[in-house]
Amino acid sequence: MFETLVIVFESTPWLFYSSVLFSGLCVGSFLNVVAYRLPLMMERDWKQECYEFLELDVPEVEQRLSSINLATPASACPNCGHNLHFWENIPVLSYLFLGAKCSSCKTNISIQYPVVELLTGLTSLTVAYTFGVTLQTMAALFFTWILIALTLIDLKKQLLPDNMTLPVLWFGLFLGFFDIFTDLKSSVIGAMAGYLILWSVYHLFKLLTKKEGMGFGDFKLLAALGAWAGFSYLPQIILISSVVGTVAGVTMLVIGKTKQQQPIPFGPYLAVAGWIALLWGKTINTAYLAFLP
Repeated sequence: MFETLVIVFESTPWLFYSSVLFSGLCVGSFLNVVAYRLPLMMERDWKQECYEFLELDVPEVEQRLSSINLATPASACPNCGHNLHFWENIPVLSYLFLGAKCSSCKTNISIQYPVVELLTGLTSLTVAYTFGVTLQTMAALFFTWILIALTLIDLKKQLLPDNMTLPVLWFGLFLGFFDIFTDLKSSVIGAMAGYLILWSVYHLFKLLTKKEGMGFGDFKLLAALGAWAGFSYLPQIILISSVVGTVAGVTMLVIGKTKQQQPIPFGPYLAVAGWIALLWGKTINTAYLAFLP
């Protein structure tokens, strides 16, 4: 079955790219749910553990959250609770068809939903175009989707959940056994070095300033990126993420979107840099070395 599908996709590229684009749009819709519900689920679990430890009764408000997971309840308007019909859940098109408003209460729908859907679809299409009909595409799609979800959560909650970063890390190491993106030795060293680099920066910054400059989730994310791309791409990832983060931070300060002492999540910039390195890291390194004397 799989071999037949590969033959069909190789003989009809338009079908391959269309399938990947459609899948990316649908996954993007799901990633919006993940970014909203996963932090709620984690906060609920933390609170319940505290209540149990303190031997306190769980408040009714918290009990209502016990049924929330990534599959249930069905998608609904956060303002009026209107359950969305299937035609109101079509990626991007439903947003345009509804005029960016809930069909029931006419409350504005956040632009985040179609933007994330479109972003996921286009990045998925880019992955397919870069790697073609290969196992690399399948793995890189998973990598891309997880990075988008982590970016959304970190931007909103300044949190990089272990139940997302650690599976990506282990999967990257697993791929090293088959040399999908890099060999196992480079993958293991990349994971170790990725974690230790930011761990060292964190403790040095804390020693000098008595403040915490980043979260432990950033260590694990860079470790995961190192596992996928290999240790040789870590300098590139750190450089790109630092430059993009600095430009974004200064821009937000200038336009007043953030305050000087307000913490800025670093995870999104690591995610962007890691994604670029996985897709075009070799090309970037080759172009850079060509300019050296």
